[in-house]
Amino acid sequence: MAQLLVRNVDDRLKAKLQRRAKRNGRSMEAEVREILGTILREEETPKRKLGSEIVALFSGQGVYLDEPIQEIRGMRMEIPDFES
Repeated sequence: MAQLLVRNVDDRLKAKLQRRAKRNGRSMEAEVREILGTILREEETPKRKLGSEIVALFSGQGVYLDEPIQEIRGMRMEIPDFES
């Protein structure tokens, strides 16, 4: 296994890391490994675009349509005349 040495860590950051490690029942070294592993695994997950995120959020929620909603492209919107 490789080793990693990090120098010049801010004292406040080290204290926060110590508290977090204690809270999770790990050594500081194990906590750092966990943090690095979690962050790097998240980066490997491909990010979805907004539309895909919305579909994933609401899929299976009981809203089903007989036919898909058609897009409005090239349709000219007219502003109603409320004066007459």
